[in-house]
Amino acid sequence: MQQKKLTQIFNKNKNILKELIYIFLISSSAIFFTYYYGYIGVFPIDSFLIYDAGYKILNGFHPFKDYWTITGPLLDYIQFIFFKFLGINWLSYVLHAASINLLLTLSLYYFFAKLGLNKFYCFIYSLSCSILAYPSIGTPFVDHHAVIFSLISVLFIILAIKHDFKSFWFLTSLFLFLSFFSKQIPSAYLMILFTFIIGTIFYLNNFKNLRNLIYVIYGGVLPSILLIIFFNINDILIKDFFIQYFLYPMGIGEQRKLNIIFTFNKIFSQFKFIYFSLIPLIFVIFKLKKKLRKKLEVKKDLVIIFAILFSVSIFLYTQMITKNQILIFFVIPFILGTSHYFYNKYINESKKLQFFVLFILIISTIKFHIRFNENKKFMELNNVDLNLAVDAKVLDESLNNLQWISPKYSKNPKRELDQLSQLKKIILLDGEKKIILSNYQLLPAITGTKTITPNKWFDDLSVPDKNNKYFNYYKYFFINKLKEQNIKNIYITENKINYITNVFGEECLQVKILNELARKVNILSCLK
Repeated sequence: MQQKKLTQIFNKNKNILKELIYIFLISSSAIFFTYYYGYIGVFPIDSFLIYDAGYKILNGFHPFKDYWTITGPLLDYIQFIFFKFLGINWLSYVLHAASINLLLTLSLYYFFAKLGLNKFYCFIYSLSCSILAYPSIGTPFVDHHAVIFSLISVLFIILAIKHDFKSFWFLTSLFLFLSFFSKQIPSAYLMILFTFIIGTIFYLNNFKNLRNLIYVIYGGVLPSILLIIFFNINDILIKDFFIQYFLYPMGIGEQRKLNIIFTFNKIFSQFKFIYFSLIPLIFVIFKLKKKLRKKLEVKKDLVIIFAILFSVSIFLYTQMITKNQILIFFVIPFILGTSHYFYNKYINESKKLQFFVLFILIISTIKFHIRFNENKKFMELNNVDLNLAVDAKVLDESLNNLQWISPKYSKNPKRELDQLSQLKKIILLDGEKKIILSNYQLLPAITGTKTITPNKWFDDLSVPDKNNKYFNYYKYFFINKLKEQNIKNIYITENKINYITNVFGEECLQVKILNELARKVNILSCLK
């Protein structure tokens, strides 16, 4: 009897040790892959966006109030925290992305373990996700945060339906809130989907346990109240928030929907591995149709499967209407894991299924790791010789070990860094009030510039054009922020002077060419 008890204790401890090893390995993978690939290559408009935003907040400025932003304020504040405690450097920047990758990886492992999937499969699905999620860009990016928080929200609503825990209902709404304040989509669409799902579940339960609905509401209302309090403390006007984050972006979204062209490749070919991953779930749906009248659990599982299908459809749709490279391939391990679980539960524990899911998992992980991590396709550095990259510490010590190479100067990254170093010296010698309008948005931080550009970034979508009904509001906002800071000079890189001429015209501007990359624009006459 005692021998049997000792054997049970030994087996239990052995299982705990195995699980700890799994958790250690996936955690290390989530951090290492993001860290490693976050130091290779840059795509200026994306790579430096949150770097500057975190620096803005570190200097006491806030989104909506001090700078125009149509997306991602949550990332700005998270980066501010990393800069505050770890310093303004590339390491603290990459660790921000790595921490979110770690959160997703551990959440996925917990999700599969809570479903009851074999721990080995929990491990390999989570490991794959850690490789495919944030390493594709390696630095904080609004789309990655938004999809990751949305996916975590999907995980928790499934667990809430399965286990009916109050905390799961609360976390469902909380992560949807975090996703929305990273970027408006896909969370806006998921909110609609979740409303139907929650309503269906309460209907199936004959409206019992309605108290859980309170926790769903709490998960969204409590952070909203904190947000309003934060706005009041920092004098952020609700009007500015609504125009910049709701009203103006809605027009962009409608325009994108009108302009999108659906082709076979856009809808099917490029997402084939996602569709392959869904095949076992489709078989399960047909199997469950015959059992619908038998158990409440079966009905709930069918709701969960449709929730997965519609959530994946939302991720696909939002990916198709964005301008970015594809980033959602990390949903493949999630789909395969849930397909695996439901197929085993309702059909059989088939070795053929195990072979199928492992085959899709391994092939897709290797394929997209090489394409997006090794070849840096998300950053448009595929077909670029990454061995030509130069250590960015020549530009600033805070960028030590960042292997600098960008699409525009892919054959001569040293030339790009030389141009930026020259511009940095000019800015440091300029004692007048100035701002920097550039895709190289780490320039304010490495020059110690305390005045800020009243835009989070500049492109044709983030800035209203003259025909947009919010252009006059934007123009007043932009000029007013320049006057408040007594700005005299604007340093511009690339061909971004049109964002100044659209506001002021050309007559009052005094433009000086500094090098092939940069210009200095004196706007003193424009502000009189």
